Amino acid sequence: MVRTPLTPWERQRGERLGELLREARGGRSMVEVAARAGLSSETLRKIETGRAPTPAFFTISALANALGLSLDALAEACVVGLDPMEEQPLTA
Repeated sequence: MVRTPLTPWERQRGERLGELLREARGGRSMVEVAARAGLSSETLRKIETGRAPTPAFFTISALANALGLSLDALAEACVVGLDPMEEQPLTA
């Protein structure tokens, strides 16, 4: 199966998700939060650094639960200030 390349907007959204999770983690270790969410610390590292910009829903749900975040608030915060239409050229 060939995966469609991510758009710049999708990459930005993934980077923003990583930033938000890092901020929410605060002083807690990556290992501690990952274990609480039932993930490997490498998976969390990839999400936080934007190397995994489109993690599965249940992965994000588990992380939000482990960090005490609302999924609605997290989803909204990931796209605030990002305009998916900016990346698409206008056709005449």
